[in-house]
Amino acid sequence: MKIAIAGGTGFIGSKLTTLLTAKGHSIYILTRDPSNRPVQSNVRYVKWLQPDDSSIQELEGIDAIINLAGESIGSGRWTTERKNRILQSRIQSTQALTDLIKQLSKKPSVLVNASAIGYYGNSYTETFNEASAPVEDNFLSTVVQAWEKEAQKASEYGVRVVYCRLGVVLDRQEGALPRMLLPYRLFAGGSLGDGKQWLSWIHIDDAVRMFEFALENQEISGPFNVTAPEPYQMSEFGKIISRVINRPHWLPTPSFALKVLLGEMSTLVLDGQKVIPEKAKTHGFRYSYPALEPALTNLLKT
Repeated sequence: MKIAIAGGTGFIGSKLTTLLTAKGHSIYILTRDPSNRPVQSNVRYVKWLQPDDSSIQELEGIDAIINLAGESIGSGRWTTERKNRILQSRIQSTQALTDLIKQLSKKPSVLVNASAIGYYGNSYTETFNEASAPVEDNFLSTVVQAWEKEAQKASEYGVRVVYCRLGVVLDRQEGALPRMLLPYRLFAGGSLGDGKQWLSWIHIDDAVRMFEFALENQEISGPFNVTAPEPYQMSEFGKIISRVINRPHWLPTPSFALKVLLGEMSTLVLDGQKVIPEKAKTHGFRYSYPALEPALTNLLKT
């Protein structure tokens, strides 16, 4: 297939590009600046979101689009300005893609749009799946709802739309895991907050394979939870980390300290949700790492 990826050079996008090119697909990475990009087999860089944008001409006949574009939610305090950038970066890139689809004479068959389990809000007691309703008074849920609403506009042109609601993606070098490991490596690891909050996680290899699965499985549309089948409470998650890297789990970080340090962004580690990937189960996705300890062993000991 010919597949366009917005955000194709980022954390998930770069690994997804590697997977898809290895399967023989041709990848068109949408970027503001295609100059000085590394030469890769079956990868082409297409200028996008610029006055001399060439995407319409170069993407005619594209089979599928994957949207991973958007400002990181975990790289700085959530000031009013930054929260607006988090929202607008997602809305604007998705609008640009639906406008692109509108202008293409041959429409792609599918738009796989990144999303997040923040859609469900936070709870210690509830269990969420793709049929669960969102909450209305939560910043991340508000962002995700607006993001998915924009992506859904592609269905007006006969395009199948999938929202890949990502959990916490575990990777050796990027994302949340290196930050979570640091206290343990310093012999100061322990629960964050009360440790009762749920962490719905996914190994990076399974995350990119689930995007591929959503891309290729024509029966999947709408929300698709990209999480492992077994979430963990944060205290148990920390104990498993300590076993895998042979470090103590003993020094908790109180909630008030994290709120002082991170502000509203502390919700990413103090609040959580227990999310089940019901559609992945129903459609027969086979996880490489369905359990946490083997996943962390793979990431941290290989």
